[in-house]
Amino acid sequence: MKKKTLSFILFLTFFVLTLSAQKEITVEDIWINYKFAPRGVPGFDNMNSGDFYSVITRNGIEKHSFETGEKVGNIFTARDLQQATLNRVKFDDIDDYQFDKNETKLLLATKLESIYRRSSKAYYYVYDLTTKEIVLLADTTLGKQSFATFSSDGTKVAFVRDNNIFLKDLTTGKEHTVTTDGSINHVINGMGDWVYEEELSLAKAFEWSGDGTKLAYMRFDESKVKEFSMTYYGQLYPEDYTYKYPKAGEDNSLVDIFIYDIQTATTVKLDLGDNSNCYFPRIYWLPNAADLIVMKLNRHQNKMELIRYNLQTKKMDVVFTDENKCWVEVEDDNLIFLDDSKSMLAASERDGYRHIYKIDFGGVITQITKGDWEVAEICGIDKKKKLIYYLSNEAAMLNQDLYVINFDGKKKKMITDGKGWNSVSFNPTMNYYLNVYSDIATPPIYSIRKNDGKMVRELQNNERLNKTIKEYAFVNKELFSFTTDQGVALNGWMIKPVNFDEKKQYPVLMFVYGGPGSQQVRNSWMGSYDMAWYQLLARKGYMVVCVDGRGTAGRGDAFKKSVYKQMGKLEAEDQLATARYLGALPYVDAKRIGIWGWSFGGYLSSLAMFKGEGLFKMAMAVAPVTNWRYYDNIYTERFLQTPQENPSGYDDNSPIFHADKLQGSYLLVHGMTDDNVHFQNAADLTTALIENNKHFDHFFYPNMNHFINGGNARYHLYVKLTKFVMENL
Repeated sequence: MKKKTLSFILFLTFFVLTLSAQKEITVEDIWINYKFAPRGVPGFDNMNSGDFYSVITRNGIEKHSFETGEKVGNIFTARDLQQATLNRVKFDDIDDYQFDKNETKLLLATKLESIYRRSSKAYYYVYDLTTKEIVLLADTTLGKQSFATFSSDGTKVAFVRDNNIFLKDLTTGKEHTVTTDGSINHVINGMGDWVYEEELSLAKAFEWSGDGTKLAYMRFDESKVKEFSMTYYGQLYPEDYTYKYPKAGEDNSLVDIFIYDIQTATTVKLDLGDNSNCYFPRIYWLPNAADLIVMKLNRHQNKMELIRYNLQTKKMDVVFTDENKCWVEVEDDNLIFLDDSKSMLAASERDGYRHIYKIDFGGVITQITKGDWEVAEICGIDKKKKLIYYLSNEAAMLNQDLYVINFDGKKKKMITDGKGWNSVSFNPTMNYYLNVYSDIATPPIYSIRKNDGKMVRELQNNERLNKTIKEYAFVNKELFSFTTDQGVALNGWMIKPVNFDEKKQYPVLMFVYGGPGSQQVRNSWMGSYDMAWYQLLARKGYMVVCVDGRGTAGRGDAFKKSVYKQMGKLEAEDQLATARYLGALPYVDAKRIGIWGWSFGGYLSSLAMFKGEGLFKMAMAVAPVTNWRYYDNIYTERFLQTPQENPSGYDDNSPIFHADKLQGSYLLVHGMTDDNVHFQNAADLTTALIENNKHFDHFFYPNMNHFINGGNARYHLYVKLTKFVMENL
């Protein structure tokens, strides 16, 4: 009896010491002190002149050898900048840089100011690496410039200012006007409008020809696009901001494409037919600099054409067409034009999975990769050896590995080790690449490798973060899978509570994103800020779980596009199935399951909560879409078609129309100047909940966009989320 008592006392002492040894994780450490932030390789850029790359250090921009990984010289130093500008500009003022093709000049961006997600404006300097002289790109009194880009010969720079395109001749120092009709909320030249930038990733809408003699650009006529206004507070009279935002079923900008001849200062407009019901997501110059390729997408986004325009003959023809019964993906990384200017490599989902094809213009289409797996990205090609390097999940659905294959589809080889998630960036010679590796337990590791995968040098292994993780005794994230009652196999990850005991029952917080083509469940390191927050919850006794439902990526067309015309229905059903599966586990308290998400995840967490018939005890939705009629047309119509064509697809799965079913605790959060998912979504859901006498919590952030980031906002938000979880779950 005494031995048992002594053993119990020793066990209790060990248990208490173990708990006291665990360092507490705080929201302040995550979002103010950034204690769990990973490190990258600042300013990494592949150089054109041989096997070299550049990086940013405290003292300037350095040149390193791929072969050895060692520094071989300074490209540009802080002292160079101080001397050239007579101390008017400091190196810390440089926000971004780019080389010209010959790497004899630098464009330096200062006082960078974001516009939307992918657009910005800045004051640019041009620095001559040979003479060490620096000049302003343009008169600062005329305003900041966007998308400043060297011509291929490095003698000129094109940029956008006040919705017009300008050229700076670096030889003469003169500025030339290309367009004059640009005006706010009416005409944009050389920049995508809001919806093109957000949903087609088209922000810069001009391209230099390979010989530097022509500039192709897009003109957006926004006249017919309806306006949306947001209010910024903080002044005696709040300021209204108005911009063009085409909601589902509404008119888009009319887009025209022009080619400007630098030598003659003349412009040609391409005759692309009726432009009122289609999109032009991309323009490309072929290697011969004589042909321009225009990508055309119908409004339903299930037919994509590549149209070739020849400068000499002025003739056009369609060189490739890709169609899908649901939608076609538009991806820059998966389209490579070959040097003969008569063929290309492209990725397509035409056989049910995304694979690589060689396409002879107007002729033969040859499939290069094949199988029940997905190509994620064509990373580059070795033109001499006719090799294609690409990323795929062939080895394991939740992994991403680098492969190489011949143009004829033979001699395929996996280069990475099949153990986790890899992202790569090849240098122009295709001799070396930057590899970023992680897995569920390993933060990002940056390394230089030869094209056969052999390590050259490790640039960043995040050892500091690894030590912090061990110091705070992070719980391992576990991958799992299960089959729903509808017979659908789903993948997920979970983080169990600290000192997990399978004989006990724990509350569960589910995280969901779930948008079409997304993937949250994979064998890679989760964003460190979220990972740290989930570890905080694990210390407080919560299990955190995420499951990718139907509509997500990596599993082929049938799985991803099963949500077509009914977005939200199957996705919500899969989250409900997940909650039922978890509730049946012996170590889960089925009465204490919650769900949360942001953006599309906020939409799904709301819809699942409302449709769940009490399955969820609580839900939190940050910046959710609550009615797809309120969201932009390119994204929404891609999956639902227009509201006029498919009204039930919009209304049947709108949280607003299910507000009467709310059971449990619900928190609604939104930024009041969210240019992406408008505050209107939160306001109208609030009205619906009030009309149905549903009590809930809400919090709105003035002057904050979709990311609710800046100042103290993100810290404040996560304090609120943490408190809501602890009080309601």
